[in-house]
Amino acid sequence: MTLSPRAVICDFDYTLADSSLGVIACVNGALTELGFASEPDERIRRTIGMSLPATLVELKGPAAAPRAAEFHRRFMRHADRVMVDSTVLYPWVPDMVATLSAHGLELAIVSTKYRQRIDGVLQREGLRRSLQVIVGGEDVVKQKPAPDALLLAIRTLDLSAREVVYVGDSDADGGAASAAGIPFVAVLSGVTPREHLERYRPIAVLRNAGELPALLGLNTSTKA
Repeated sequence: MTLSPRAVICDFDYTLADSSLGVIACVNGALTELGFASEPDERIRRTIGMSLPATLVELKGPAAAPRAAEFHRRFMRHADRVMVDSTVLYPWVPDMVATLSAHGLELAIVSTKYRQRIDGVLQREGLRRSLQVIVGGEDVVKQKPAPDALLLAIRTLDLSAREVVYVGDSDADGGAASAAGIPFVAVLSGVTPREHLERYRPIAVLRNAGELPALLGLNTSTKA
């Protein structure tokens, strides 16, 4: 399939960055404050990309759902202190962003992470000006795998679903892209197995989003 999008929309966690250390600290901090037992690191890593209510239910079962709002508040209090500093951008992201921008593609991020935290990481890395749109977890009521955040991004870009691609690493990303009617490029830089991602009929499965310029046939020698 030949791709010639006008914009590339990316997930953030496990697609552009690894914030797992911060997420683990915030989840376990919130859980223990609520009287729950802490969870193993690997189990929490598998929830990254879910909404916070879904994370609580995944870790502690449906009976914990009524405490989701309190879990959310406590997670955010911890995240305000540690999340930006503990998030590490993948090393190939600056080159990827420069190449896509040099070829005139608009760039956006759609994530369940709060926009201010994404902004903080991008500002720190000198990349914020390269992103035209960021839709964070606070910007929609229904988060991925609902299509709402992706649809908001394409409306803000003033494009149609077929003029963009969405790059993500999780079931939530694949489900959102499918629901929004947006071509999906799956990446294996997270914890979701290839066979899960292939359920969403991605147009490609890449090792990581650093391979995206080559998929789009872009010459990396023209980076800005």
